[in-house]
Amino acid sequence: MTELADFGVFDVLLALALLGSAWRALAAPDLFKATVLFIVFGLLMALAWARLAAPDIVLAEAAIGAGLTGALLLDAVGHLRARRRAREEDGR
Repeated sequence: MTELADFGVFDVLLALALLGSAWRALAAPDLFKATVLFIVFGLLMALAWARLAAPDIVLAEAAIGAGLTGALLLDAVGHLRARRRAREEDGR
């Protein structure tokens, strides 16, 4: 029971921020906004791992989870927007 009592206000706010960013990323109607919220979630998750004293997982989460995956998703959203614009121009 003492482990639960060791959680501070920051840890509770971090957990709420993780839940909130995950929910907003899943519910976002715009792909760009969802991708940015996914990156925010990855950075918050890295912070949570840092609070749990797991530095190797922090580096992996920040580099792969937020960095690389976020960049790939942003690139994919850019390609989707370019295709949509090209399709709209061809349809005119």
